[in-house]
Formats: sequence, structure tokens, C-alpha cells
Amino acid sequence: MIDGIVAIVGRSNVGKSSFFNRVIGERVSIVEDTPGVTRDRVYGKTEWLTKHLRFIDTGGIQIEDQPFQEEIKMQVEIAINEADVIVFLTSVQDGLTPDDRMIARMLHDSGKPVVVAVNKVDSLELSYDMYEFYALGFEHVFAVSSAHGIGMGDTLDKIIDLLDFSKKHELYEGYLKFAIIGQPNVGKSMLINSILNEDRVIVSPIEGTTRDAIDTPFQRDGENFVAIDTAGIRKRGKVYESVEKYSVLRSLTAIERADVILFVIDGEKGIRQQDKHVAGYAHNEGKPVIIIYNKWDTVEKDDKTLNEVTKTIRNEFVYLSYAPILFVSAKTKQRVNTILPMVKEVYENATLRVSTSVINEVIMDAQLFTPPPTHQGQRLRIYYSTQVSVQPTTFVLFVNDPELCHFSYKRYLENRMREAFDFTGVPIKLILKKKSLS
Repeated sequence: MIDGIVAIVGRSNVGKSSFFNRVIGERVSIVEDTPGVTRDRVYGKTEWLTKHLRFIDTGGIQIEDQPFQEEIKMQVEIAINEADVIVFLTSVQDGLTPDDRMIARMLHDSGKPVVVAVNKVDSLELSYDMYEFYALGFEHVFAVSSAHGIGMGDTLDKIIDLLDFSKKHELYEGYLKFAIIGQPNVGKSMLINSILNEDRVIVSPIEGTTRDAIDTPFQRDGENFVAIDTAGIRKRGKVYESVEKYSVLRSLTAIERADVILFVIDGEKGIRQQDKHVAGYAHNEGKPVIIIYNKWDTVEKDDKTLNEVTKTIRNEFVYLSYAPILFVSAKTKQRVNTILPMVKEVYENATLRVSTSVINEVIMDAQLFTPPPTHQGQRLRIYYSTQVSVQPTTFVLFVNDPELCHFSYKRYLENRMREAFDFTGVPIKLILKKKSLS
């Protein structure tokens, strides 16, 4: 669950991407001493004072005519609109500029909490020059150095202080939440309408009708559900329209909020390359996944088609080998009634806790049946295993040396666990740790 969204805005070449990379802790944004390198928004997550934050890096705004300035300005406006707190990055080396004043006016108009971070304060002497930035009219001004990490902690503390956590409570506590993801126009909205048996979501043949994530709470057989419809995700670089880029953030947030993911493939068009990127978002988050092969009514079939399509899906999505596949038609409602029971089953699997004694028995039997191979005269030994979490389902194996475990043997252990327990639809994470001899 994300506790707050923070947008980093400012003119070109003040170090927004360096600030972003410093906060996130990895080199995500391209850092280059050329104004305007970051044109699109880049997203990253971090944790500070036990709070989970999503940061948005944006392109630089400037008054003079530059390529893509109109698009960049629109991107920044979208980021500001989505953010809970805004970091306004300036540069002490350049001083206060007309571009800074123009951006300040935009931020005052937004009404959002703003933290001014005066960047490139790499020495004590430069810190005295930061006070002119109070003229921008904001209360919270900090001297920072993205390059050296100076002032970052104070800035993050203030961001946490400005967040309104009363808004962040889970709206649908006790509801089973499932998000429907996929490329634009694969039939996600129509699928929700078929599940609900009523037209609650706008359905249109125009790609990208759903801009935001739409929550639809409903009851079925005395149980509470929330269907989260998301705007279609396209592979980065294939998305041209600003509003479409904004929708990716909403889709990622929907995936994080959901208990189960329905990944929808267009049966009419078949599997497309971008489908792998869409499914990858859910898999990387460790979410339970059900593959929905929609528009099955449009597929010309014989007695071999089902097996052939299943084989193709398994070959194309090897990393989703655990995900069940449902062949449905949202339009004709064919097999749509199988979706909710599968959502419930997969959720139950995702929340399954296995006792330590039972999991150790399974791992011991697996080793006896197929001992680990030797590597340079040494063999992996697994002393002890335990489940440490659900959602995502995670097991820790204490071993003599994690380096001795080949990925194929790790996969073998996972398969044995799946044979022993019903983890249909659920990704399993195995963490190997060296057992201390003390």
C-alpha cells in the first residue's frame, strides 16, 4: 500500500533525475548534463520512516521555446494533479530564474503542499545563497546536494510531515479485491460488466476509454468483492498520449492494491509482445494471477484448438506457469461464471500458511528423492525451512552455502512444494540464507 505520491518538478537541468535516483536508491532516471533529457515521467518506490512513497520524476519546464516543451508541461501538470506532495527542485548555482518563478506560480495555483529543495549545495559557502529562494513564497526550503546526499533526510522528513495519512486508509477493508489488467481494448470493461451482469463501466471500441482505475464494489453469494478496472497498459515507448502515460501510474497502483490479478489477453488478436510487459508488472509485484483469454467466441475452433492455445500461452509466459487459464467471452458471457470462483480459490491459496514441520518434511523428502548436484566437490545442504509471509508467499531455506543452489534445483524444490500444497495462481518466492554455525 502506497502512503503518498510525491512529484519532483522544476526547470531543466537542476538535477531532478539525480534527486530521484538518490531517493529511490538506484539509477532509474537517465542522468545527463543536457537540458530536457527526461521528457516523460518516471516512477519509483521508496520507504522512509516506515512509510511507502511513490516518486514521480518529470521533465524540466522552461519559458523559451524548446522541443517538446508543451508535452513536458502537460506531463508536469498531470504529475502535480496526481501528487500528494510536490518537491520543487531549484539550483543554487543558477540562482533564482524567471523559469523558477513561472513554475512557482503553477504550484501556488495547484494548492498542493510544496517543499522547495535548493540543489547543488555542495559546500558550506553555497548554503548561504539558498535564502533568496524564500522569495518564491513557500514556507519549507531545504539546501540539498543530490550528488552527495546532503539534506535528503531533512527533505524526506518534511514530506512525511506534510502527508495527510487520514486519506490513506483502505476503503474496502474485508473485501476481496481483484484488478483487471491488459492492453487497451482487450475487453476489460466489458468483462466487469459481464461479471456484474449490468453496465456499470463505460464500454467502447475506442482504445483507452478507461483513463483511471475504477473501483466497483459488489456482493455475490453473501461475499464482498471489489473489481478494479484499469486503463490499458502499453509498453513504455509505445505510449504517445500524455493522458495514457498518466494511466500507467493508476494501473500500477491498482495492481499494488489488488489481492488477485486478472490478466486479460485478446483472443481475437492473439498474444502480442506488449502482453508480456503487462503481465510482468503483476508478476514482479508477487501478486496471484489468473490468465483470462477473452473473446473466445471469435476464435475458429476444432477439437485441438484449446490445447494448442494453452500450449502457446505457456510457452509465451513461462514465468506465469503457476497461473490458471480461463477461456471466456465477455460479450456472450461464455464461462464468465467461472471467474469469481477461481478468484476466491486463488486468494485462498495466496493466504495459505504451511506449518514449519510440514514444509520441512516436504523439503527433506525432495532432497532424498533428488539430492542436490555437487559443485566443485561441494553439495548444497538444506538444514531448515520456514514460511515467513503470505501475499507474497515466501519461504526461507537455511543452507550451508546459497551459492551451491543452481536455479534448476531451486525450481525443482518449488515444483515439489506445488505438488504438496495447492498454490495454483500463486507465485512462490524461495530465499536461501546461510545458516550461522554459532
